[in-house]
Amino acid sequence: MDSSQEPRILITRLSAVGDCVLTMPVLCALRDQFPRATIGWLVEPLGAQLLRGHADLDHLLIAPRGWLKSPRAVAELRRELRRYCFDVAVDVQSLTKSSLAGWLSGARRRIGFAPPQGRELAPWLSTCRVSKTRPHVVDGYLELLAPLGIASPRVRFNLPRQADAAEAVRPLLDDSRLAAGFVVLNPGAGWDSKLWPADRYAEVAAHVGRQFGLPSIVVWAGHRERDWAEQIVAAAAGHAVLAPPTSLPQLVEVVRAARLFVGSDTGPMHLAAAAGTPCVAIFGPTLPAVCGPYGPGHIALQAWHQDGNSRQRRGTDNSAMLAVSAQQVCQACDEVLNRPLRGAHRPALARGA
Repeated sequence: MDSSQEPRILITRLSAVGDCVLTMPVLCALRDQFPRATIGWLVEPLGAQLLRGHADLDHLLIAPRGWLKSPRAVAELRRELRRYCFDVAVDVQSLTKSSLAGWLSGARRRIGFAPPQGRELAPWLSTCRVSKTRPHVVDGYLELLAPLGIASPRVRFNLPRQADAAEAVRPLLDDSRLAAGFVVLNPGAGWDSKLWPADRYAEVAAHVGRQFGLPSIVVWAGHRERDWAEQIVAAAAGHAVLAPPTSLPQLVEVVRAARLFVGSDTGPMHLAAAAGTPCVAIFGPTLPAVCGPYGPGHIALQAWHQDGNSRQRRGTDNSAMLAVSAQQVCQACDEVLNRPLRGAHRPALARGA
């Protein structure tokens, strides 16, 4: 497809905050290749919070959660998508619901992943199936653009800045204790097998506080994570601050302002990396080479990897996470905070025990 053309392109990546962040380079690469294109993105409400105001996006289309279970919702979504007359659908998610959305849009050219990356009914609803060859999620997603003539694009996220979110977190960031900079700690995770103990986060907070004079802001979502965050603040010898409740756009502004982010493989970790904040990321049931923080200056720590399919790794214990010590994380923090951020975007390399 010639870059002078004006295609109408739909991206279907409906859910998972981290995966929505990791799809942003697809959007940016499409805009770079086709500056006159009309680009829409179909996403569920949570991911939509991050995409509002994205400079490379023309239409933010929101699918209600559970829409596939309601014939009426399916019909309404079809009617909404058809209004935009999309020519091409890029099915980054490559599951039944995302591929069906592309089909419902009326786009004649529907690009998705071949198995095993493409699952359920997705391969049969795509007109062009791409085999993923590159390990990291970002690089694999970008392979979907090869049929459109886009090869090895510049990787950028262009994470939106939302003025109301920045204003909402201003009282926190204006705190005099944070004037010299701060570290963000995120103890939560979507899988219990990705959890790292609160007392170890507290040890990290105390270390960077003593070593660098940097306090830590402990972010959280939900009652369980707030309990962990409060435990960290209580045990950090005065070096940690409890974050207020934050929306996703507000969290973006907090991590964007941080010197360093410390956490496991989560959506907030990918937000921090996309915002250009160095990460020390702790891995157990997932692999840094596949879903580590993307970009320069990060360190991913993993002692060993828990094998099995996604369901098995989600449901297992956090023994692989526990094999990463607080001392290792403190040493990684030292390395990041003692050097400038350099180099082009690339996946972080894992460090063994």
